[in-house]
Amino acid sequence: MAQISARGVALAALRSWRTKKEFADALISRALANSALQSADRAFALELFYGVLRNLTLLDFWIGLLRSGRVDVDLRDLLRLGLYQLFVTNTPEHAAVNETVELAPKRQRAVVNAVLRAAIGKRQSLKEKADQQPLEVQSSHPRFLIERWQKQFGSSATKALCEWNNRTPPIYARINRLTIDRQSFLEQYRSARSLSTVLNYVELPAPAEGLAAGHCYVQDPSTAIACELLAPQPGEKILDGCAAPGGKTGYLAELMENRGLIVACDREPARLKLLEENLARLGVSIAKSIRQDWSRSPISARLVSEAPFDRVLVDAPCSNTGVMRRRVDVRWRLRPIDFQRMKNRQVEIVRAVLPLLKPNGVLVYSTCSLEPEENADVVREVTRTMSILRVEEERRSLPFRDHFDGAFAVRFRRVG
Repeated sequence: MAQISARGVALAALRSWRTKKEFADALISRALANSALQSADRAFALELFYGVLRNLTLLDFWIGLLRSGRVDVDLRDLLRLGLYQLFVTNTPEHAAVNETVELAPKRQRAVVNAVLRAAIGKRQSLKEKADQQPLEVQSSHPRFLIERWQKQFGSSATKALCEWNNRTPPIYARINRLTIDRQSFLEQYRSARSLSTVLNYVELPAPAEGLAAGHCYVQDPSTAIACELLAPQPGEKILDGCAAPGGKTGYLAELMENRGLIVACDREPARLKLLEENLARLGVSIAKSIRQDWSRSPISARLVSEAPFDRVLVDAPCSNTGVMRRRVDVRWRLRPIDFQRMKNRQVEIVRAVLPLLKPNGVLVYSTCSLEPEENADVVREVTRTMSILRVEEERRSLPFRDHFDGAFAVRFRRVG
């Protein structure tokens, strides 16, 4: 049996994404794990898969200009793959056309070949017509997202945000100072590039060795906002309410110098297992994991026995609109009703954890969302319905302003 190519892996993953209710990251990771592709081909498969998802509307616009009449879904996937190679990557034309044609069933090969070769001949015209289209086509974002961002941030910032979401993100890593100091890390990992604004983070193109050694954890610098706003102190008792996969928990332990107690919760056993593995690799010795679904009562007896807590972090499940360049298919899964639904769930979690916080304790609520429903509206609802909480400080990261992923965090103080 012939080995499947990088293009074949990308095409299979695209079809699975279209037909199955699974996230893109999980699908392509499994597809690559089941393949025998070498490093360069794996990278190419990733580029094709994510690139097509980032440019769906634009690619379909070009298909509409090149092919009149109905285009069935399997043919559309092939044409998307070929056009992405021709118009976005630096793939040689003959390879983009011939290799994509080879992926097609025999009955469709003539059509794929004709459409892709027509695209080459009309390249300039197709690009000019795309440039005349509204932002939703040019940037391949749903219209409802663009309209709400324009209302919130303005047209210029919205365009910049869409461009940001379509860039391939760099790999950032937090230096784990529980196991290595910054200077030693930079000396050992020569490919690491320091970041001037966040000294304990680096850009690290090949993080595998550092991850395996527990010397770093891959996460965007914007994730530090919530942990630093919580400001846990050595010896304190901390509740991390939505902890998996453990990146923020690990940073909390670092800030606490591995002294005190962190109770880390999640509702899914598989995610708790991943959290425990990550914390063990990072050398975190003060964390205790407990399964807890905040939407169900009662609260775990194990969790209640550890209360009250000095500080609580609620890094709430959210729409992820601040991290779309990393979670590429989020834009295609979101619906306008999701933001209010997420807000209700987020308020519910804050209400559930509040009895576990000691008087004068600190609660930090955070998301990786840009949406007011999940951020400012949650703050208003919390202060309106939970009068013992007072807002002390808010921070946020905006991609088009701060050049990192989007994030929001607010620190409350429990009074009375």
